[in-house]
Amino acid sequence: MDFAAARLNMVEGQLRTNKVFDEGVLDAFLMVPRERFVPSALAGAAYRDDDVPLGGGRALMEPMVLARLIELAGIGADDKVLDIGCATGYGAAILGRLANKVIALEQDSELVRQARARLAELGAIHVSVVEGPLERGYAAAAPYDVILIEGAVAGVPNAIVEQLAMRGRLVTVLKPGALVGQASLMTRIGRTLSHRPAFDAAAAPLAAFQAEPSFAF
Repeated sequence: MDFAAARLNMVEGQLRTNKVFDEGVLDAFLMVPRERFVPSALAGAAYRDDDVPLGGGRALMEPMVLARLIELAGIGADDKVLDIGCATGYGAAILGRLANKVIALEQDSELVRQARARLAELGAIHVSVVEGPLERGYAAAAPYDVILIEGAVAGVPNAIVEQLAMRGRLVTVLKPGALVGQASLMTRIGRTLSHRPAFDAAAAPLAAFQAEPSFAF
């Protein structure tokens, strides 16, 4: 399979045609080999417009949803970014091409191992992978200008909100209960978290966030 051609088709056919306009974001998706972040048996399906299962109830987020969330966050080179639920590290690799400091958090030890190995192989020097409970975030390196939660969540715990810098942005797919998931941008202003739904989106749920949250919208 010609993965470079598949990557170009993904960018031109899935992202650019679905309201991803930021050339920096598009270039990042064009440069990162998505097939390296999925099980080898599924490499041929890496560029389909859907989640790719990783096992254990986890999945690599659909390219269009991930790209639009990242664009929604408005990431600059000087931003410090926390990527929660990084899985095998694909989203973190994208973020590492946009920001100079990315902390990628994962709680599954095997996924942590895979993420570290694959990011090292690609020379992703701006990304550090840490292991810990997803719902607690990573306070040791807070505050963050941007937090991305890679999956569908019922709400956002206080512990994570408090790790946002003032005017910090958090992006994720909010899906409380049986409602349709909504890709959302949240901005911290003082102790207030504003919320702006951006578009309907499907994403694999993160079990750590399905308990009663502190912030539900």
